[in-house]
Amino acid sequence: MTKIQMTTPLVEMDGDEMTRILWKMIKDELLIPFIDLKTEYYDLGLEHRNETDDQVTVDSANATLKYGVAVKCATITPNAARMTEYNLKEMWKSPNGTIRAILDGTVFRAPILVKGIVPYVSNWKKPITIARHAYGDVYKNVEIKVPGAGKAELVFTAEDGTEIREVIHNFTGSGIIQGIHNTDKSISSFARACFGYAIDTKQDLWFATKDTISKKYDHNFKDIFQEIYENEYKAKFEELGIEYFYTLIDDAVARVIRSEGGFIWACKNYDGDVMSDMVATAYGDLSMMTSVLVSPNGAYEYEAAHGTVQRHYYKYLKGEETSTNSIATIFAWTGALRKRGELDKIPELVSFAEKLEQACIKTVEDGKMTKSLSLISTCENPMILNSLDFIKAIRETLEGLL
Repeated sequence: MTKIQMTTPLVEMDGDEMTRILWKMIKDELLIPFIDLKTEYYDLGLEHRNETDDQVTVDSANATLKYGVAVKCATITPNAARMTEYNLKEMWKSPNGTIRAILDGTVFRAPILVKGIVPYVSNWKKPITIARHAYGDVYKNVEIKVPGAGKAELVFTAEDGTEIREVIHNFTGSGIIQGIHNTDKSISSFARACFGYAIDTKQDLWFATKDTISKKYDHNFKDIFQEIYENEYKAKFEELGIEYFYTLIDDAVARVIRSEGGFIWACKNYDGDVMSDMVATAYGDLSMMTSVLVSPNGAYEYEAAHGTVQRHYYKYLKGEETSTNSIATIFAWTGALRKRGELDKIPELVSFAEKLEQACIKTVEDGKMTKSLSLISTCENPMILNSLDFIKAIRETLEGLL
């Protein structure tokens, strides 16, 4: 068959460990045979980030702003053990954190629903989309390990030299301090992204923080959301018959568990990180969740919501067989290809992306799956496939659909 032609490249961000192995399998088996794949390639593997002093991560984010669509493999955020393992110059920051700061976007994460994989929360019938603010807070923090007694202060010095000063704590012994920040500009972008996404998908939007405790920091989020809603989006929400409301994060958790799903839950950066993992696991598996970062200027970066599958990678290095679920990584590619097709007006590319997603779901529903999926599937006699054979089974299904 004739390969589908692309006009504008995707920004391709390669990654680490087992997901890097799957990345190549997906390209070789599911993409290159069907598409004249055009990408601008960036190697975000930890070794190359170390070689470039992490400049490659910055370059990949700027390329995303230039071309408008990126697809990213899972990457390592190094800790002390990784410093030794990879002989790093320094403990490089989270690549996702760096990219999100440059794109100043919002991350939307939603589960991939498959018949036979029943959510652990029995009343969840529809997907819950987590909208995660992707700038600031703990991900751009400054930390001090306090050696002993002394006074910790929070100080803001204005351009004219005037100061605002608050005592954080009078230490009588050793301890720790953390400083976090956000900006009204980024919070406003987050709010508009959430309201726009709710309108596009015709879903209710919930927003939750802890403004009763954080009376300035979290309350600022609440106030900005409310002002933008009232002034820019309320009429459209009412016209569509959808709802926006604010609630405390602890109340939101209780409401979410009792709900049937089918809404967007907007969270601050850390809340969204944790709650998206909880929601994904409760729907079945973290490897069955999509993730897209949407920037205010219309750039899109698609990735899997899970990590690099380190345990499987070490098995792979020993020559042992692995059975790693690649669906979320495949859906990162399909999301990017669909968006590229929409922007470049290539309906064949959009159709291919949709068929590849259908092929993933149909393959699992037909009883062919990886080990982790077999453990949560109601399928009576699943055929458990290794990593490559699962991708080949998806290709066989795809060829039938095409």
